[in-house]
Amino acid sequence: MEPGAASGAARELLLAALEDLSQQQLKRFRHKLRDAPLDGRSIPWGRLENANAVDLAEELINFYGPEPALDVARKTLKRADVRDVAARLKEQRLQRLGPSSSALLSVSEYKKKYREHVLRQHAKVKERNARSVKITKRFTKLLIAPESAVPEHAAQEPAEEPERERARRSDTHTFNRLFRRDEEGQRPLTVVLQGPAGIGKTMAAKKILYDWAAGKLYHGQVDFAFFMPCRELLERPGTCSLADLILDQCPDRSAPVRQMLAQSERLLFILDGVDELPALGSAETAPCIDPFEVASAAGVLGGLLSKVLLPEARLLVTTRGAAPGKLQGRLCSPQCAEVRGFSDKDKKKYFYKFFQDEWRAERAYRFVKENETLFSLCFVPFVCWIVCTVLRQQLELGQDLSRTSKTTTSVYLLFISSVLRSAPAADGRRVQDELRKLSRLAREGVLRRRAQFSEKDLERLELRGSKVQTLFLSRKELPGVLETEVTYQFMDQSFQEFFAALSYLLEDEGAPRAPLGGVGALLRGDAELRCHLALTIRFLFGLLSAERMQDIECHFGCAVSERVKQDVLRWVQDQGQDCPRRVTEGTEKTQVLQGAEEPEEEEGEELNYPLELLYCLYETQEDAFVCQALRGLPELVLERVHLSRMDLAVLSYCIRCCPAGQALRLVSCRLAAAQEKKKKSLMKRLQGSLGGSSSSQATIRKPLGSPLRPLCEAMMDQQCGLNSLT
Repeated sequence: MEPGAASGAARELLLAALEDLSQQQLKRFRHKLRDAPLDGRSIPWGRLENANAVDLAEELINFYGPEPALDVARKTLKRADVRDVAARLKEQRLQRLGPSSSALLSVSEYKKKYREHVLRQHAKVKERNARSVKITKRFTKLLIAPESAVPEHAAQEPAEEPERERARRSDTHTFNRLFRRDEEGQRPLTVVLQGPAGIGKTMAAKKILYDWAAGKLYHGQVDFAFFMPCRELLERPGTCSLADLILDQCPDRSAPVRQMLAQSERLLFILDGVDELPALGSAETAPCIDPFEVASAAGVLGGLLSKVLLPEARLLVTTRGAAPGKLQGRLCSPQCAEVRGFSDKDKKKYFYKFFQDEWRAERAYRFVKENETLFSLCFVPFVCWIVCTVLRQQLELGQDLSRTSKTTTSVYLLFISSVLRSAPAADGRRVQDELRKLSRLAREGVLRRRAQFSEKDLERLELRGSKVQTLFLSRKELPGVLETEVTYQFMDQSFQEFFAALSYLLEDEGAPRAPLGGVGALLRGDAELRCHLALTIRFLFGLLSAERMQDIECHFGCAVSERVKQDVLRWVQDQGQDCPRRVTEGTEKTQVLQGAEEPEEEEGEELNYPLELLYCLYETQEDAFVCQALRGLPELVLERVHLSRMDLAVLSYCIRCCPAGQALRLVSCRLAAAQEKKKKSLMKRLQGSLGGSSSSQATIRKPLGSPLRPLCEAMMDQQCGLNSLT
């Protein structure tokens, strides 16, 4: 029987049985139904309390699926002591649907049904502007480097990296290798994909799920794979069990969840954005240990992550580059891999996939390729998407492409201003006011770790139905207990962080201070939030340059106070007194637990603080501001950093701008594995590059292609005030 026909027949059978009940029997049936869970789930009492026979039949079909609903109804009728109606329902069901229809599909039968469902559900992905595109058409391969590609002891490494350690493009073979066995023959059960915001972790995770459903990945190893967006689940109202979360992803309520969970070693859970999980310490975050136990989403996700829940299941988790130490303490023997974004070859492929017009793609790509700084930023897929979106608009309007800027902040600002240009000129003043309110909403969310906002939140700030709501917020409907709940979120998490930073510059000089405080509260706030706020603070620095402040006034009609810039400058200079001395890793990499030899106190250190400060200063692209800020940091100390090309670009810029008397101390630093070709230490290579001298008479001996050349040139620049390199 076709699914639609089976559903109709089941509805008629249920309605006939329930209409046979007296009011007293129907009341008893409702109470018994509340306590009749199938696979750990039962219909919420709020939906049952006042339901009549028609409502109950509908609820049973919608909640359990047609045939499981008949099973639940028959058993509930027997428990309500209406056995004659239960027997009649069983007999009529046999006549209408046949003897075989009453059984649930076996796990082996359901596997195929579930895979087909995943392929349908994830065939398309939504871009940030809500346009849907096929995942197979838009996904562009990323560079993914295993943990072994960043060896701890560089001096012991051979001159050339073994092939197995190099960053690989994310094809099926690379995805399959994520769960490969180690040298001792052990297969990891937890794999961490780490990288900065917008680098493509979520898209890679979704492509892994899609490729698994298509039969290309983990063949014969994984029967079911589930995608768990942590941020959405953490903001989901009420409690749930892991069984609930699994059923939410199944095509119907007839999934054999108990049998699926009984073979947990054949399950894969993809946890996207685990750095959103709150710190342990409260009853709400206590890890859940039973897949049918109802708990908070944090408890369920935390149980999976720490392996107290389904310890044999495979986990693939994604986390931002600067992952908190508290997260690392919850992982059980993780195998880590770094998502490094697009290679130069794949940047070009992305442009051609985006434009789908060879002439426009070639023109846009050629322009970006000639802008060295902008081209290097495009290794981040989200920045690449913004650049392409802005360039497409400029090409369509016949505008000058050279307006596109060269820092992440300026690219975001240009994108927002280009989107706002779609608003009629007459609405300018109203849109400016809405923009202030939207930025305030973003700030509240960032500081309170909220990504989803209710209709009441929008009404409070008079944003519901506004122009900026339609442009920058996406609407989502979530199933509630009694009715569907509508929530809103920014088109991307990084946009929320950008608008949060913008809010500090859009405050009116004489207006009352926002409830959450000004820029001082952001910069000097709780140290535990430092990692969470890192991108917001970077954007804030980027917006403080004279050029960006002028753009804000031009595009948004808002005068920007110099007071914010002076507050930020004082904060940077204060870091010379209380900046942490010990640092453990670059800003673009997640710290990885190294075992017993790591000092215990380092577990909580979340950022390479001096390097993060340099990234913030780099974002301003304002030489005088950087020079003034560095006067408060007479000695810069970087310890055990694996310097990427972007790290070197940032360090080079700041060294070029540093004031007279500046000292730089590099402790056990080296180039990232992708650039490391020689065993010689970084200091020896720098000394050799500078002709063995730190004096102004030194000459640069680095070839043009060397990753160290920009740093050497910065040290030799006449503007550079560096006088000590140790």
